[in-house]
Amino acid sequence: MNAIDPGPIWPVEAHPSGGRWTLVLQRDLPHPPAKVWAALTEPGQLAQWAPYLADRDLGSTGGATLTMIDGESAEDLPATVQRAEPPHLLVYTWGEDLLRWELTPTASGTRLVLRHTMADRAWLPKVAAGWHLCLVVAGRLLDGNPAPPIRGNEAKNHGWVELDEAYGRELGISGDETV
Repeated sequence: MNAIDPGPIWPVEAHPSGGRWTLVLQRDLPHPPAKVWAALTEPGQLAQWAPYLADRDLGSTGGATLTMIDGESAEDLPATVQRAEPPHLLVYTWGEDLLRWELTPTASGTRLVLRHTMADRAWLPKVAAGWHLCLVVAGRLLDGNPAPPIRGNEAKNHGWVELDEAYGRELGISGDETV
């Protein structure tokens, strides 16, 4: 597979959140919220861009299993869709993490804001780099020009290391912090 050009980093913030940390990553997409919502919730579309496979449509509340993929290995993680308000708000757990996807209509499409809450501050730039690559692939899918998903260690072939360093600088988190 040819390397994907990830482009520059996107607007990003990090906030303490009850003993945990929330990464806030923002991306504007030239597609209506309903189309972006489908990419975030439908298992067939998730399989084409997300770091996991979903065992069901995430567009309704309740339990689910999200299977993290890394090469030949797969790890099932429990998930619970806590809120599903199509096509604007999707909130679910993924293992110990909490993901909140907010979709706001704009003049040119949708502003997507991901709030990913996790335990360890040192992981924030790594997670930002991973979501960045996944969302580049999702954007290609939405544009009708799909690329294979980038998951796990394969991300290092697509600029993940550089993105990790750039997001670390932006968030004030050095690569020396323990993960």
